[in-house]
Amino acid sequence: MANSHVHAQAIGIRTFVGEDPALARPSINVVTALFAFMAAIGLATGIYAFFKGHHVLYNPTREMPWGILISTYVFFVVTSTGLYILSVLGHGFGGQALEPLSNRGLFLAIATILAGFTSIGFELENPWRMAIYNVLSPNLTSNIWWMGTLYGLCVTLMILEFYCLLIGRFGTALALGVLGVLGEVGANTNLGAVFALLSSRPFWFGAQLPIYFLASAILSGAAAIIFFTYIGYALRGRELEQDMRRAMGAAAKVVTLFLFIIILATVWRFLSIFTGGSDMGRQAALALLKGPLAVNFWVFEVAIGLILPLLLLLGSRMENPTAMFLACAMVLIGAFVQRYDLVVGGQIVPVFSGLEITSPKYLAYSPSVAELLIVMGCVGICGTLFLLGERFFIRLFDFRH
Repeated sequence: MANSHVHAQAIGIRTFVGEDPALARPSINVVTALFAFMAAIGLATGIYAFFKGHHVLYNPTREMPWGILISTYVFFVVTSTGLYILSVLGHGFGGQALEPLSNRGLFLAIATILAGFTSIGFELENPWRMAIYNVLSPNLTSNIWWMGTLYGLCVTLMILEFYCLLIGRFGTALALGVLGVLGEVGANTNLGAVFALLSSRPFWFGAQLPIYFLASAILSGAAAIIFFTYIGYALRGRELEQDMRRAMGAAAKVVTLFLFIIILATVWRFLSIFTGGSDMGRQAALALLKGPLAVNFWVFEVAIGLILPLLLLLGSRMENPTAMFLACAMVLIGAFVQRYDLVVGGQIVPVFSGLEITSPKYLAYSPSVAELLIVMGCVGICGTLFLLGERFFIRLFDFRH
């Protein structure tokens, strides 16, 4: 029996794993190698920072301890949460319209969460201590402990689920997916709570951020699955099949709905800060509205990330694949900048602002070359995994069950 089970698994894997000649072309190999090179540069820079010292190569300071590596981590893991939720919905919870996107979405959820782990791993000065003491001395009252534990559990469940799909164990895969989504929702909202429970940072403090993070996850996840699916078909020079068009249209409706939700949440967040917030909270908000982060906020976060994609989707009635791709590309750009604005904007006002004569109105931060190289490496990891997935798992991505 054991031998027959192993044989059945081998048949299943051979069924769904195989090289796609369209993605083995020399030009695609060059692009894959370029992304792999970006990943290698980022990894090498992060490892070098462990020996040289974070304080030497990175620009965060004692007054502003979190920088672009934190916001990059948030961007990738939040996107992974959205991808995973949509994937499981498509697999078995009334999301038949999304089903053609589900397997690719699961793989992308793995790729993005690994990119996010890379960013946070190099941001931490001693990441191995986190892995050790997370087990030896768990702090059940810590949001960061829950976030790390749940995300670690989720990536394990994602990989197991993907393996079950490869061997044809769809029922087991769905069960793992349900557990994984519950863990992802818990991890995602705990990530929001890491910011929301810091009363010393009034720009973050409040009950809204955990729910905002979950809504942002679904928005960026839906945008990512449309973005990468379109590229996958474009690389092959294939036209979208009718069921794939319907699936992308359904995902575009999700993007449109959550663009409305995020716009409303953003408006009400600023209204609450200016009507009932503290002076520090208002000063931080003004940094985005007309201060050092204003270009980021108005051009990238609002115009490119929210308004233009919404107009493009509504104008195309969510029926034009190219328009959907462009809208989702803008959503992802805006989401990346929004995470940066959130992290930096929450720290940009000195904690003792107004109490010390020498305290500046705003603290200064700009990413160092080393930080930017690590961010590039995270993008390289995601891009490399995407291209390899398209090359070797296209039978699974195209599979209907």
